Amino acid sequence: MTIRILCDFDGTVTEHDNIIALMQEFAPPEKFEPLKRGVLDRSLSIQSGVGQMFQLLPSSQKQDYIDFLMKRAVIRPGFDTLLAFAKSNEIDFSIVSGGIDFFVQPILADVLTDEAVYCNASDFSQETVRIEWPHACDAACTNQCGCCKTSIARKLKEDGDTIIAIGDSVTDFELAKQADHVYARDYLITLCEQHGIPYTPFENFHDILNHLQTKVVYT
Repeated sequence: MTIRILCDFDGTVTEHDNIIALMQEFAPPEKFEPLKRGVLDRSLSIQSGVGQMFQLLPSSQKQDYIDFLMKRAVIRPGFDTLLAFAKSNEIDFSIVSGGIDFFVQPILADVLTDEAVYCNASDFSQETVRIEWPHACDAACTNQCGCCKTSIARKLKEDGDTIIAIGDSVTDFELAKQADHVYARDYLITLCEQHGIPYTPFENFHDILNHLQTKVVYT
């Protein structure tokens, strides 16, 4: 049996959502805000909403986007401690992110290899940014997730494995419904409570580690 942690990135590993920050800085608000509302209230699929958001951004400003996010990204306290604990206890740790490779991978470069990171890809070859979906939904999911976290879980999970989900928003909801244990903050708490999904709240990764040690790993 393997414990597998599948952890969100934007708003979870980082203290703020990088896509929202990027759009607020560079995208026309009158076009971005309706897309954001559509994703959050689930009237738009994540894949459709995020894809349309990035089409608002000129490809020519790629380095500006990277510089902006690299300067402002703040890692939530305790992340490196949780990674060390997972490694020493042979817990499989993966990032499953609705974020995009051009900022997710550089922000995590010092702590995780790209092989442990599942996220969306980007194409800057056209006039505006195009998003690609290397981890799109499998046959068991029809939600147009973009980066389908439940599909990744099904791919990784073997008989007897325990799946632990860590997240903060609507992009983590489908995985939360299927995980053996959920660590939630922010909007994911609201969704869990609305749908009767058990969860443990957290503000930082020290909270998760304390609970993981006492309630999950050694029980």
